[in-house]
This record gives sequence, structure tokens and C-alpha cells, in this order.
Amino acid sequence: MKRILLFAIAMSLISAVYTTAQESYFQQNDNVVNLGIGVGGSYYGYYGYTGYHRLPTFALGYERCVLGHLFNEQSALGVGGLAGVTYANHSSWTSTDVMVGVRGAMHYAFVEKLDVYAGVMLGFNIHSWKWKGVSESVHSGNSGLGYGVFAGARYYFAGPVAAFAELGYGFTLLNAGLSIKF
Repeated sequence: MKRILLFAIAMSLISAVYTTAQESYFQQNDNVVNLGIGVGGSYYGYYGYTGYHRLPTFALGYERCVLGHLFNEQSALGVGGLAGVTYANHSSWTSTDVMVGVRGAMHYAFVEKLDVYAGVMLGFNIHSWKWKGVSESVHSGNSGLGYGVFAGARYYFAGPVAAFAELGYGFTLLNAGLSIKF
């Protein structure tokens, strides 16, 4: 009996993913998770330090379509969140930034399998510095509100799985990776 119930649940999930895969644009109650790597951004670009090393930004995002058929059947409004982390070091310091924020985006499907969107983000940046080379380890930071604007696209190449890329101002200038819609 337990196996039959598990099988029925698995088949229901597969059916839901298959049905979602047939719809190439962002629709009411769709959910999308992004996992991306970002480069550039407003962090570490202006310190004037040479010889520092920076890891790419790693970001995890979630978005839910809260309003389908915004202007027509190809347009929608989504809201969600983003969490990202980046790290840089120099011979005299290390720095870590963790961004947690909320995002809103308007989507429009111009062609099949391509979801184009633009939006805004408001978040909180948790910033910490650790200075090296002093007798005691010194920690500091200047956390605060952060914001961003972005434009991007998701191309669904394998059912509910998409490649995405975003350009914008804020935590990163370019963010790219994979998405899954459910």
C-alpha cells in the first residue's frame, strides 16, 4: 500500500512538471528557482587596491508568478527573493558580503521557450572586513540596505529547465546559471 501511494505521488509530480514544461512562459502560480554565478558589481570596484583576489558571486533566487496575464497572455508579474555571497582578499584584508533581498519583475514571452524580464531588488547587505597583519585580528563591517535593477532572460531548453542570464546594477553586473520551473 505504501509503495502504491509513493508511486501515485511520484506520478502526480511528474505530470505537474510535464504540464509546466509545455507552457513556455511565466504564468500564474509558476515557481522558478535560479542558481547562478555572478561577476562584476558595485563591490570592490572602487577601492584602488591592486593585487586583490575576488571569488565570483554565488546566488540563489526564487520567484513566484503572482499575476498572470498582466497585459496579455504572454505577460506576468513575479515576486521573490535572492540570497548571494561574494568574497575578496588581499595581503592585508579579507572581505565578505552576503546579500539577502526581495525582488519584483515584469515578464514577457516574445517567442516560445524564452522568458524575458526586468525588475528591481531591495535587500540588506551584510558586509564584514577582517584586517591581517596586526597583533590581534581586527573585524569590522558596514552593513546596510542595498538595491538593484536588472533585466534578464530564461531559455527553457529541456522542459522545465532553463539557462538564464541577467544584466544589472547592484550585487552583480552579470549573473548567469540554471533555472527550474515547477
